[in-house]
Amino acid sequence: MAQSTGSQKAWGGVFREPTDKRVEAFSQSVSFDKRLADDDIDASIAHAKMLVACGLLTVPEADAIVAGLEEIRVDIAAGRFEFTAAKEDIHLHIESALTAKLGDTGRKLHTARSRNDQVATDLRLYCRRAIDRLDRGLIELQRAFLGLAIREQGLVIPGYTHLRRAQPVLASHQLLAWCEKFARDRERLADCRKRTNILPLGSGAMAGTSLPIDREHVQQSLGFEGLAANSLDGASDRDFVCELAFVLSLAAVHLSQWAEEWILWSTEEFGFLRLPEGFCTGSSIMPQKINPDVLELVRGKSARMIGNVQSLLVLMKGLPTAYNRDLQEDKEAIFDSIDTLEAMLGVAAPLVAGTKFDHTRVAATLERGHLDATSLMEAIIAEGVPQRLAHEAVGHLVRLAMTRNVSLAELSDEEFCREYAGWNGSLRSALGASRAVERMVSFGSTAPALVADQMAVWQRRLDSASEA
Repeated sequence: MAQSTGSQKAWGGVFREPTDKRVEAFSQSVSFDKRLADDDIDASIAHAKMLVACGLLTVPEADAIVAGLEEIRVDIAAGRFEFTAAKEDIHLHIESALTAKLGDTGRKLHTARSRNDQVATDLRLYCRRAIDRLDRGLIELQRAFLGLAIREQGLVIPGYTHLRRAQPVLASHQLLAWCEKFARDRERLADCRKRTNILPLGSGAMAGTSLPIDREHVQQSLGFEGLAANSLDGASDRDFVCELAFVLSLAAVHLSQWAEEWILWSTEEFGFLRLPEGFCTGSSIMPQKINPDVLELVRGKSARMIGNVQSLLVLMKGLPTAYNRDLQEDKEAIFDSIDTLEAMLGVAAPLVAGTKFDHTRVAATLERGHLDATSLMEAIIAEGVPQRLAHEAVGHLVRLAMTRNVSLAELSDEEFCREYAGWNGSLRSALGASRAVERMVSFGSTAPALVADQMAVWQRRLDSASEA
């Protein structure tokens, strides 16, 4: 027969037997949900003030509760607070400590609330704060990319599709592409924040409460945008957790894509970039190695964040309406995703800021791969030649240049005329990587003037974001 601990049940009353020690260890969550302490205290203070306004607590009782909660906050921050598996979560720890200080007054704090809506409220507060921090981190990363784009104005680099040389682009244009991706991540965070910022407190365990509470009072105190309209859903909704995990995983995927590109670009084979050595590591056996380990870890950590999304969705898929204890398992996954993305952003921004392009290496390889072929084709199209015919003619010219191991510009006028009867000397202005870049005119393209405009736009956007 199982040995029992002799400890009292967390919620007393109906039970005749104490909780088995092994169950305490198995079901505890305080080892990871203690990070919700500030959110639990903030929500409890708002709840206590509402109870006073509704006549369910006296002013002296509420003042004592608030003072006691603030003392507990200080003790937790100072490392003086004792955590134990017997008090399974942070919510019971704080309530027990408050009761130890105030007796029956402390026991009144849980009036008109359940641990179900309490946990849901705390988690929303935590996720809301995390969203704001991560948004600031993404802004800093965008600033780093913009700063590098400004420093590298005018530098033309090969652009790639299928990891094959395609068309020339400004390095600044390539760098601003990452600002666009992270802007979408910020938009998704802001949108997710709207659905996170709904107050469930007052939903009770599932059906609400018969006591005369004022949910709007708590809503305003805690800065929520709205109230959960259905108590069954309010106490158990974790859509916002799943959504946030996805948003963070997509941001991590963007970081992984950037890391992969820069790992390639910093190889000897490419040689486009020089990474800051403070963000690289060496080899235990090969003295010459300068490895891009930070970028590799950024790329690798995205995998666990993708896994967290799947874990949360699988957790949710079989749950019936209202709260189920399975939902305790939501926290470790979302905490990990938040922590991981914060860590990734913490190293990404300074790494970008410290990276330099190797202009000599880029210039030495820029004319390889016939990057100006599309520019020549479009110049021929501009003379009235159908696109398919122009494409075919330039394709033949590229094949000839490849056979001779020369650039298109090194072909003779006679050779051009054999493939395009309308050849004239003015078409040579379309040849060369730098000229190809300068000929772009469409909005959003790599045209130098347009890229300069975009850098100015991004400067204003990021300045405005910092002021908000």
